[in-house]
Amino acid sequence: MKDYKYITQQVTTDADDGYKINVFTSAWFKVFSQRLTHISIIRIAQFGLKMLLYCSTALLLYCNFCFASQVDDEVARIQKAYENIKDIKGSFIQKSYIKDLKRTDTYKGQFFIKSPKMRWEYKGDKPQIVYITGEDIIIYQKKEKQAFKTKFDKASYGQAPIALLSGLGDIKNEFDVSVKSEQKLLLKPKKPMGNIVSVEITTSSEEFPIESLSIIDALSNRIDIYLKDVKINTELKDRLFEFSPPEGVNVLQQ
Repeated sequence: MKDYKYITQQVTTDADDGYKINVFTSAWFKVFSQRLTHISIIRIAQFGLKMLLYCSTALLLYCNFCFASQVDDEVARIQKAYENIKDIKGSFIQKSYIKDLKRTDTYKGQFFIKSPKMRWEYKGDKPQIVYITGEDIIIYQKKEKQAFKTKFDKASYGQAPIALLSGLGDIKNEFDVSVKSEQKLLLKPKKPMGNIVSVEITTSSEEFPIESLSIIDALSNRIDIYLKDVKINTELKDRLFEFSPPEGVNVLQQ
């Protein structure tokens, strides 16, 4: 308003009435237009923020829809592949990270699956063979000349993480599934599976749809299993999954 007073005073002393009216009008319009511009900017900014919020919400909903669709597609593809699988064999590398000890142990070997039976062989300095018969799990330690036998159920998956491979044909009933990243799915058990908190699987476009899996337990220990040279439907013989203890081997029932 200070500018306005100054302009009208100048007009009063230096100009005729017509000129005073014109300058007064232009001064008033200048001040008013500045206020109007300020209000308009605020309103435009508020409108812009609202539109940004609406667009962000719409984008989020769209992304959730896309992720849900991606999950459904991947799960359907995996389950379809499992429907056509009679048996599986291949080699694996297992890396077990023990948080409390800050240590990672690496194992290599071969695995064989003919659901519900499984066998996997650990090679190296401490060789052992793990059998799952469907009802029992048997851990045969060659060097120690002993074997441990106990009932097998979902609570035993911590002892035999690779056994999860035989159960991934029914993912939707067993797990809540979400997308973690490209080609990675995060699985959280719907019902307790021992001390397993989550399972991450890396999918594959090959005939067998799983490339690797990682198991995280309640103590933040982690087991990573990488699959190699996987072959399906090679007509594995049933006797491959039968454990016959060699002479002198002590079998401990637990």
